[in-house]
Amino acid sequence: MTRRQPCPPVPGPLEGYARQFDAVFASLAQRQAFREYLHGLLLPRDRNKTLTALAGAEPVLGAQAPPAQRLQWFLSESPWDEMAITARRLELLLGDPATAPTEAGVLIIDETGDPKDGRKTPHVARQYLGSLGKIANGIVAVSTVWADASIYYPLHVRPYTPACRLAGGKQDPAFRTKPQLAVELVDAALDAGVVFRAVVADCLYGTNAEFEAALWTAHIPFVLDLRPSRGSWGPADGPHTPVDAARLVSWGGRRAPGGWTPVVRRFRNGHRETWWAADLTLPGYGPDLPTRLIAVTTDPATLPDTSTWYLTTNLPRPGSPVAEQSGLAPADLREIVQLYGLRQWVEQSYRQVKGALGWADWQVRSDRAIRRHWELVCCAFCFCWWAWRHAPADPPPVEPPTTHPLAPPANRRPDGGNRWPVIACDGPRPTISWPVALRRVQAWLTPWTYLWRWWRAWSTDPPPVELQMLLDWLATGRPIDCYVR
Repeated sequence: MTRRQPCPPVPGPLEGYARQFDAVFASLAQRQAFREYLHGLLLPRDRNKTLTALAGAEPVLGAQAPPAQRLQWFLSESPWDEMAITARRLELLLGDPATAPTEAGVLIIDETGDPKDGRKTPHVARQYLGSLGKIANGIVAVSTVWADASIYYPLHVRPYTPACRLAGGKQDPAFRTKPQLAVELVDAALDAGVVFRAVVADCLYGTNAEFEAALWTAHIPFVLDLRPSRGSWGPADGPHTPVDAARLVSWGGRRAPGGWTPVVRRFRNGHRETWWAADLTLPGYGPDLPTRLIAVTTDPATLPDTSTWYLTTNLPRPGSPVAEQSGLAPADLREIVQLYGLRQWVEQSYRQVKGALGWADWQVRSDRAIRRHWELVCCAFCFCWWAWRHAPADPPPVEPPTTHPLAPPANRRPDGGNRWPVIACDGPRPTISWPVALRRVQAWLTPWTYLWRWWRAWSTDPPPVELQMLLDWLATGRPIDCYVR
């Protein structure tokens, strides 16, 4: 057997993260392209993250340059398995106490769409695109995200193929509706060993009987959104929609809430709001029935459309006669509101992978290349959590020579340290936002990258001592203070 050649390292913790995926790639070129791709995705966005941007080549004219062509081959033609990358990424997440899923988290299911021109690219058709809020030409993907109150990250993603793109239409064996794809993604999460308190999804899945039945059959708890206008059969003089049922709950103001229970929601920035929740009674739903219907609102008197949820769940009410029969742990109104409130993280992750990592910036044609790009974006997203967790330790205190103007300043922090805080996992999970984790990565990756590019464009000689000191500092993953004082 030929001995595996070592791969040229990339700077900082990115090398330590990428090295853990080396077993998935068979060749040196694949391992090097994997590092280059993640490197380009993590840099700040100064233009769309196409292959030329990821390779640091000139737009359009640089498309034929060797660096861009290597990434094109890696994404479209090179024989590697993106599912193996997914499995390895999840193995790293599940094996780290700082990111391992717990039963306090939820499995969020949602779909996202992005505009794409033409019809040559697979899965592209006229359909509803959430990013635009209307029907347009584009591509839609169904994805799962694990989230709790402290951390969130993508798990799996599948492209949705409209019936018009298949030869047999809706009767084609390859056709899958979005809820059917969601069931496959839930199974994939369970097979990977992901634990969660409940599956959370919006009204597209809450109104789909097939999806709800699949979760019931598998004894999987869920909290799903319902449309306010969703009707149900019942007596002519009784309630027929969730809105009708919510208006029948007594409300006498904050001092006499009647059937409404106050629920205090605490947001990540420390802001607190008091919402109100109530179990509703509707044909097929009830607090003592297998399926509950819950209204959550900021104002029970008016039930505003923008701040009112109608949720269905199979989590039984504490003390309900169906609690023992269902085999599911009971949940009060406060917990159900907290579980569905975690769904906001899927919207955050979409903004971040699209705005910062170039989720929809690919310029490839094949289905395999699209799936690979999405998985590499997920790897870049999860690397920020990994880098935050594995921050480098403080170096021995060394006073930089005064003749080195580019040397990093020592002991800028009040405590005398130059590293990011290493998080201890023996207590409660710490709270850090993903944008902060990304900025900490870019604080060393960006200056390292651009200083090298500028120097190579200027000269082929080795960098001077002062510049080399700074590059070596950044290559260890230690950020610099970029603000002018």
